Amino acid sequence: MCGRDGRCRTDCVERPLSGVLRRLGGLVGAHPWPFLLLPLLLSAALGVGFTLLPIRQSNDIETQFTPREGPAKAERRLVCARRNGSCSSPNPLLSAVGGDPARIEALLPNLTFPLWQGRFFLGASLGGVSVEPGAAEDRSRPVRAAKALRLYYYLREDDPAQREASSKWLKTFLERIPVLLGDLNLTSVRVAYFTSISRQEEFEKNAKEVIPLFSITYFLTIFFAVISCTRLDCVLTKVWAASFGVLSSGLAVLSSFGLLLFCGVPFVITAANAPFLILGVGVDDMFIMVSCWQQTKVKDRIKDRMADTYAEAAVSVTITTLTDVLAFYIGIATSFPSIQSFCIYTGTAFVFCYIYNLTFFGAVLALNGRREESNRHWLTFMTVSTETDDSRGSAYNMCCVGGSYDETTGAEFEHPMNGFFRKYFGPFLVHPWTKVFVVVLYVGYLGSSIYGCTQVKEGIDLRNLASDHSYVIQYYNWEDEYFKEYGPRVMVIVPENIPYWNSSVRADLENCMQLIENSTYVDKYLSESWLRMYITIAKGMFLNVDDRSSFIGNLSVLFQVNPDSQWDVNFTDLEILEISASRFFIQTVNVTSAIDERDLLEQLRGLAADCNIPLIVYHPAFIYFDQYLVIAQNTIQNVVIATGAMLLISLLLIPNPLCSLWVTFAIASVIVGVTGFMAFWDVNLDSISMINLVICIGFSVDFSAHISYAFVSSEKPSMNDRAVDALYRLGYPVVQGAVSTIVGVLVLSLAATYIFRTFFKIMFLVILFGAAHGLIFIPVFLTFFGFCGRFERQQQISGLHYENSASIAQNVMKLPTINNS
Repeated sequence: MCGRDGRCRTDCVERPLSGVLRRLGGLVGAHPWPFLLLPLLLSAALGVGFTLLPIRQSNDIETQFTPREGPAKAERRLVCARRNGSCSSPNPLLSAVGGDPARIEALLPNLTFPLWQGRFFLGASLGGVSVEPGAAEDRSRPVRAAKALRLYYYLREDDPAQREASSKWLKTFLERIPVLLGDLNLTSVRVAYFTSISRQEEFEKNAKEVIPLFSITYFLTIFFAVISCTRLDCVLTKVWAASFGVLSSGLAVLSSFGLLLFCGVPFVITAANAPFLILGVGVDDMFIMVSCWQQTKVKDRIKDRMADTYAEAAVSVTITTLTDVLAFYIGIATSFPSIQSFCIYTGTAFVFCYIYNLTFFGAVLALNGRREESNRHWLTFMTVSTETDDSRGSAYNMCCVGGSYDETTGAEFEHPMNGFFRKYFGPFLVHPWTKVFVVVLYVGYLGSSIYGCTQVKEGIDLRNLASDHSYVIQYYNWEDEYFKEYGPRVMVIVPENIPYWNSSVRADLENCMQLIENSTYVDKYLSESWLRMYITIAKGMFLNVDDRSSFIGNLSVLFQVNPDSQWDVNFTDLEILEISASRFFIQTVNVTSAIDERDLLEQLRGLAADCNIPLIVYHPAFIYFDQYLVIAQNTIQNVVIATGAMLLISLLLIPNPLCSLWVTFAIASVIVGVTGFMAFWDVNLDSISMINLVICIGFSVDFSAHISYAFVSSEKPSMNDRAVDALYRLGYPVVQGAVSTIVGVLVLSLAATYIFRTFFKIMFLVILFGAAHGLIFIPVFLTFFGFCGRFERQQQISGLHYENSASIAQNVMKLPTINNS
């Protein structure tokens, strides 16, 4: 905002906000008890919501980890060809032996692979197959040996009673099969098993693993906070402030989760990561407030010290909180319910964390200040002497003497780490040769990150939803080892009633099938078409298939020759035999990666959409393949929108628009770095890592925003001095926040579950790169520009220089003329 004098003010939001927070700090300092007790009472009331957790849990894998509007979910309703009220998907080997697996061995001498009897596809039943040599054009050859045999058993779930019986059978099977296999003591045969509920049950077990991990994390965070805030002065040490600062984060989790559970928001296991994150952020803000408190004058009134603390720290904390909350609330717009649940729980927890830091923790800081003001011991609360007594020894002076401060500044003595940043690290960082090295280091970082971004793999491996020691892992491993040659056997569905007896319609349908079969991912020799078989039989028996009555009436011949074909034709009315839908099968190959799965889906859907006949391609796996079509788009969308929001907040709250651009730059830079190094650490871009990239948006701004705000607010004259001053004031809190967050998630690296290990990996990268930007890159880059200060102050200085120059010029003009002679 610019005035008539041409001077611009860019602190029209930051200045009044700082004033409001100053008054709040003074109020908390004057009346701490209400601000301490009300959050405790509110947390106790909202915490009752945790009793609703069992009924709010929503961990259905398909619902939570696939796109809500995925096309495959809608297509699934059309794929089941029913006959006599039930569905079927025949198992060729079991069908051939009447459902008795013991009789399969008798078939082995006559088996051919991959097609048996010219129509049964065995690629999904036999794995690791070696066949007899033969001509290249011979697509199916006698089987020599097979290393794996896979059998399917289907349970009926057509009505609620059958679904309940099926569920009981499956649960009983999973309970008894380990015991049965142990009793059999098999030596030459190894068995892996998997059921339709296995993945879901194993996924739900993951939630139980996080509870003890969170307990360990809470202890470690408290320990680190206390150690990092401890001083040798028994009065001015911040043990209680650190302990209650961690408690404040815990209360935020209790209140926010309880409130959302009361409101009926589904709780997904991904939200179980949120407490680790909240703990790190809350402690980070606590460190900044403690640091600003230590820089106030010890002999000032508590009310004034709290006002100064809030005016200095709360604006910086507000910037980071707003960016974090916005980042997570923007993430709610994603297509994945699991990400939505995580974002709403985490974003709401950040709101409570901010409120409790300004109220509950502020009250603790004020009460602790009263103890310091009366010079009482931090543990015994007894008044101690401020004068050392060498006659009693150093132990006495350390434990029973305290309250000394720097009489020159009136503040507490400088913390050794603050001194390190002021005397050593800051001056070293702004040295010209160090700046050159930092620029070279950043170019190397950016180049490596961009290369890594090109190597990131997309998609979630479903085995990662189970713990490492789960029985389903062995099943997935053998599936990859023995059955990877062939991909999904995809249904090509005609969802509408078409005149199959019309030769031109059949020609169009055949043309569509051939186009699909010519896909790079389809083996056209392994297709299965009831219509082709029917036409072949009709020609051999001289049946007329160009007349409706004859076509429909002679279908019974097809069903006699190939009984399984009846499952591929669905009749609307059994009396008039109207074909409402039918399906064909194509066999996919060379589907070995997530990229192949995405390309397969796009190719097949594109070919089906271009066909003159209405067609749908479907396989149950397509429900999970749909994520590949939106995961990158959703990620980019969230990152771009959130980055724009971060820029807006920075422009409003950092009193220099050009410097606020560096905060936005830090966001983009850290996101590129984290995404790139994900590839180097074997982390895919999936719905789980996408959650962490949303986290990245919030965390990448935290450290850089703190340093940038301190830089802009510095009163030092030169750019280098401002960088050193910013590091002196907030360098140690940034280090504390970074280390405390890493400590908070460190135990997740020990988890036996991919979800929690991935959370640790990405959080580690976010904190590492975020801290590197805040402590190294941004301070150096800010010194390259002479305009990164408060615009108003800069223009005042420029105006002063102009006025001084004008005054000097005017005085010169008034000097008396001197006669040269």
